[in-house]
Amino acid sequence: MDTMPGETLVPSPRVLSIDVLRGLTIALMILVNDAADGNHVYWVLEHAPWNGWTLTDLVFPTFLFLVGCSIVFSMAGRLARGADRPRLALHVVRRSAIILLLGWFLTLMPFFHLTTLRFYGVLARIAVCYLCAGLLFIWVQRPRTLAIITAVLLIGYWLLMRFVPVPGAGIPTHDVAILDPDQNLVAWLDRHVVAFTQQWFHTGRLYEKVRDPEGLLSTLPAVATTLLGILTGLWMRSTQTATRKFVGILSSGAVLVVAGYLWSPWFPFNKKLWTSSYVLLSAGLALLALALLYWLLDVRQAQTRSKLVAALIWPWRVFGSNAIAAYTVSVVFIKALIDIHVGTQPNGRPLAAMGWVYRNVFARNGSTELTSHGFALAFTILCFLPIWLLWRKRIFLKV
Repeated sequence: MDTMPGETLVPSPRVLSIDVLRGLTIALMILVNDAADGNHVYWVLEHAPWNGWTLTDLVFPTFLFLVGCSIVFSMAGRLARGADRPRLALHVVRRSAIILLLGWFLTLMPFFHLTTLRFYGVLARIAVCYLCAGLLFIWVQRPRTLAIITAVLLIGYWLLMRFVPVPGAGIPTHDVAILDPDQNLVAWLDRHVVAFTQQWFHTGRLYEKVRDPEGLLSTLPAVATTLLGILTGLWMRSTQTATRKFVGILSSGAVLVVAGYLWSPWFPFNKKLWTSSYVLLSAGLALLALALLYWLLDVRQAQTRSKLVAALIWPWRVFGSNAIAAYTVSVVFIKALIDIHVGTQPNGRPLAAMGWVYRNVFARNGSTELTSHGFALAFTILCFLPIWLLWRKRIFLKV
């Protein structure tokens, strides 16, 4: 973040475990998004169809959780030194707006037909969660208060989904299943929002036509995910010993995972609706992963004693140093491969560059899960290269 007028900036100490986990997360996000053949995908690298979860369903909430951690490490020191809060809030608003506009730009490219604009999306959700959590943290740093707000968001969301009648469908659990794919409060609201924007602004669409995995109402528990990251960041910046921090992160992760499973019979795990049980589960597993990396890298500093460990974490440090840039590069590259045509298919349709590369390089003897994800792995490495060049030049893009 830029220095405020009259403020001397003292850099926050880097927490290597957060950087590495962020890099792992963004690399996995690219990998699972870009399998070449949607009909041949390993189940663990595919989203759960509806209720339930896979490794892939943990990627986005882990990133939002780490956004919350980063908020603390970028702002807490400034606030303690008496930084001007309204100016800091303006920075949060500006950065949120840039991320949001970047998401809309990537959605519209390369043809920029405004009628196809999807207001929701990954970057849109990151922008809104960063905005809400960041502004809240500027004025509230008490962990107890933040924990209460998080609980209110999670319980309040469950109450809305459980007891508020869905127009045209009825009361959840009585007239319709609590998480019916189409007849739930989140999908109903999103359809009406898009109907409004279509009528008055002639734009707007939903990712799954009648619903959207990054919908409006489900942003409430997504903000709770980010607040759990803030609570973790506050604990990591506390004056506790490294051992106590590690034990606290590890035990909190275990508690949240158990709590998520205890809640799931009444409010099932569901990434597309970002259910409260899913928030607890995903944050708990993120905490467990962070605890292990924290102990290995920040406490034991294994990377300074072992060249092998240093080499193993290096790619994730590079990816984590420019995470939003890495995601942007992946979207630009994949859209280019899809929209650039290099010939025609046997049925006369245009042949995209992606299809040509996949058929002639990876799937010469037929498409399988291995060839489909082989392409995704190669694509992830391709996306790594420009981020590595930024790393070498010590350029870190902050929006």
